[in-house]
Amino acid sequence: MKNKKSLISTLSPIINQLYKQDIIEEGDAKRIIRNAKLTNASSVHPYITLADYKLVNKQTKKPVSIEYIVQFVAEQHDLHYLKINPTKINVNKVTATVSQAYATKHKILPVAVSSNNVTFAVADPDDTSWVEELRRILRLDVIRVHANPIDIQRLLFEFYGVNRSIKHAQKQHKSRRIDPVLNLEQLVQLGSKGNLTADDQHIVNIVDWLLQYAFEQRASDIHLEPKREDSLMRFRIDGRLHNVYVIPTLVMGAVVSRIKILSRIDVAEKRRPQDGRIKTLTSQNKEVELRVSTMPTTFGEKCVMRIFDPDAVVENYEDLGFSKDEVAQWLKMIDRPHGIVLVTGPTGSGKTTTLYSTLRKLATEEVNVSSIEDPIEMVFQELNQMQVNPKIDLEFSSGIRTLMRQDPDIIMVGEIRDIETAKMAVQASLTGHLVLSTLHTNDAPSAINRLLDLGVPDYLLRSTLAGVIAQRLVRLLCPHCKKASKVDATAWVSLVHPWNIEIPDKIYKKTGCLECRNTGYHGRTGVYEIMPVTGDLRHMIRDKVPSETIGAEAYKNGMLPLKLSIAKLIIQGKTSLEEAMKLVPPEYS
Repeated sequence: MKNKKSLISTLSPIINQLYKQDIIEEGDAKRIIRNAKLTNASSVHPYITLADYKLVNKQTKKPVSIEYIVQFVAEQHDLHYLKINPTKINVNKVTATVSQAYATKHKILPVAVSSNNVTFAVADPDDTSWVEELRRILRLDVIRVHANPIDIQRLLFEFYGVNRSIKHAQKQHKSRRIDPVLNLEQLVQLGSKGNLTADDQHIVNIVDWLLQYAFEQRASDIHLEPKREDSLMRFRIDGRLHNVYVIPTLVMGAVVSRIKILSRIDVAEKRRPQDGRIKTLTSQNKEVELRVSTMPTTFGEKCVMRIFDPDAVVENYEDLGFSKDEVAQWLKMIDRPHGIVLVTGPTGSGKTTTLYSTLRKLATEEVNVSSIEDPIEMVFQELNQMQVNPKIDLEFSSGIRTLMRQDPDIIMVGEIRDIETAKMAVQASLTGHLVLSTLHTNDAPSAINRLLDLGVPDYLLRSTLAGVIAQRLVRLLCPHCKKASKVDATAWVSLVHPWNIEIPDKIYKKTGCLECRNTGYHGRTGVYEIMPVTGDLRHMIRDKVPSETIGAEAYKNGMLPLKLSIAKLIIQGKTSLEEAMKLVPPEYS
């Protein structure tokens, strides 16, 4: 939007149309126009000014947000509305179409390039002065779409700034392609001048952008994967990986080195896997912790950063996905002076979040809560957390032994991996402590036989195991694009078998939109299978019966299996049958 254009000349047509279509009240329309007349021009975009009034749509009762205004104005100008998804844009390609100065001058952002046309997101749909000029210069058709002016302004800086940093870094050291220490396909080039340095300002800029971008996109993991020529940056969002950026492998090596410095990992050691952690701030000044893991691969060091957002550790169990009945069951299980409570599930199923949320509620002034973890994934001052360190023979088993001398009330063991850890956890519970830990099993009943297989005596397990909770993270359907659908009766029966759950009249399925990156899903929630260990189950532990028999008995006692927890979400329209079929454990025969 040109500063010369008055605020009233831009706002008046929008306000008039909103009023004519009975979206806003007449009094609000007059008030906004009256205020706009008092300001001849404004450096703030008119959409932002209008959104600041926090009006409510009379028809839908929803806020007249800046996204709504952009979409509304796009319809008035017969333009396509675009919610910009940076992960789907080839930044290298689009930034080559026009310069940053030209794009900034006209407040346009290139978002797609093909052999026939180039698409620009525009902040001002009335400004077409640049269109014919670019058609002549690019010799391509120009397509305009309308997008949020805040997104355009921010991404103009990010796209051109990051791309410029990558090009400068590559240009400075273009004579060297790949670090021969890391690359198994070693190509020795004579006259190479050495590697990029991790403290190069361009590399610092790239890493800073990468981390902030991951936080904004709700990523749970960042993957940096070196390849032969060009390396990949990928984000895991809602459980699925998305390609984000492609950078030269030489630059990737420097980026990984920079991350190793930040996480206090030995930068010189590139032949063996290493682990570290980073604590930093988001753009909103929220603390975020990242667990960093590096490993040598064919083309260099691969780096994965798992992001732990403290906000994920919630105050209410309902926010984790627990139903009211499940909250009551869980509280009864952990509200005891001693015993072992296990949280099971595959990697990435939310076990850590469940445990930390539980520990923070248990950690009152009257109790001492201590943990032994590998690694400490999130740091909380309410807990006394100890890190496993094999270099000094500090393992889970020896760590539990140490904690037992620290007058604990509650002990959290990061994971039961071996018989020594399992026996020490049992010993801790026998001596009057509540022990919480994790185990990798598909469902709750299988946890019992897993511990027996590890070598825990059945008589000790009978007297100490209080309960098991198995969990999964289920993707939630995007509320902006989910659509009602007929139920596939065969798939439904397969999901709920052998329980006779009536086929619902309708369910919802994914479609995909810009809000959800065309995945059809937005966000995740937990589903749970809670198994208190009662008298009948203790007899089964003694008899060492199969997991299927234990499961059947637990169901008789009221345990709701994972598949039925997911089925409830389907009936409520929160997830899809397709998602459920991917997550249900093997059937009990």
